[in-house]
Amino acid sequence: MPYETGAKVKLTRDVQVTANDTPGRVGFAGPLWLAEGLQGVVTGSATEAGSMTQQALAEFEQQVRGVRFDGFTAGVIDNLRQQIIQHGGLGAGVGAQIRYKVRFDNGFVLGGLEEGWLTQA
Repeated sequence: MPYETGAKVKLTRDVQVTANDTPGRVGFAGPLWLAEGLQGVVTGSATEAGSMTQQALAEFEQQVRGVRFDGFTAGVIDNLRQQIIQHGGLGAGVGAQIRYKVRFDNGFVLGGLEEGWLTQA
């Protein structure tokens, strides 16, 4: 169910905040988590195309993050990363999702929250 700007919502799961201020997608995971049940107000939304690609890329990054590779292996991993991105470009718009920006009661503002991560408060 799409949420309008100003709608009161709460998290349906714990969300880890990443270095680029988005939840669990791209960026390096930070030590900060926002807890399930935390309430806030929707301050904006956007429809993102290719969100399935972003999820695949985030999962890939999570598996290889923090590991040191030799030059050849790093090249192979970068090639795989580019293939994931190119594959997502072919089906742009497929699986597009609405992502929300929410200002939580504790003062944090987090963008990129998927609709399934929120519920009406």
